[in-house]
Amino acid sequence: MWNDTDEPIAYLITFRTYGTWLHGDERGSTDRNNNQYGEPFIPKDECWFEHNKNLLRSEPFKLDVRCRRVVATAIREVCDHYSWQLAAMDVRTNHAHSVIQCPEHSSRKALRQFKAFSTRRLRETGLWAHDHSPWAEKGSRRLIWNEAGFAAAVNYVKNRQGGPLPDLGS
Repeated sequence: MWNDTDEPIAYLITFRTYGTWLHGDERGSTDRNNNQYGEPFIPKDECWFEHNKNLLRSEPFKLDVRCRRVVATAIREVCDHYSWQLAAMDVRTNHAHSVIQCPEHSSRKALRQFKAFSTRRLRETGLWAHDHSPWAEKGSRRLIWNEAGFAAAVNYVKNRQGGPLPDLGS
C-alpha cells in the first residue's frame, strides 16, 4: 500500500561515530560516486584504510553506556523541541538509528540537530573533549513511503541491531 502524497510518512535516520567505519574497511564503504541504493559497496582496500586511519584526529569514538544514554536523551530532546514523532530509536556503540515522523523538508535538519544536540550534551557532561565532531561526516536519511515500510524500519531499529546492550531507560 503506497501513500497518496508526494511526502514520505517517516524517515530512518542513521549517524555513525567518528572513525569507526573508514573507507577501505573490510566491510566496504560508499562515497559520492558509489552510493546508489542496491549498488555493491566499495571493496576492502588495505592501503586506503591505512591512509584514512592515519588521517584521524583522535581515536575512533565508541559510545559506552553513559554516552549512549546522553545521545538517546539528546535525540528525544530534539524530537520534543520540534514536535516530531519518534517512533523508534536505538543508540549502539558506534551508531544511532531513529525512525521519525516530521515534515518533508525537516529530515536533513533532524540529522543535523541529532548530531549537534548530542555533541553539545556529550561536551557538557565531559564525555567528549575534542574540538572536532564525535560523528562521522554526513549520515543516512532513508525515506519511508508507506505503512509496510514504516513497520519494517521500526522493526529494523528495535529488533535487528544485534544483541541487547545495557538498558538506556525510557
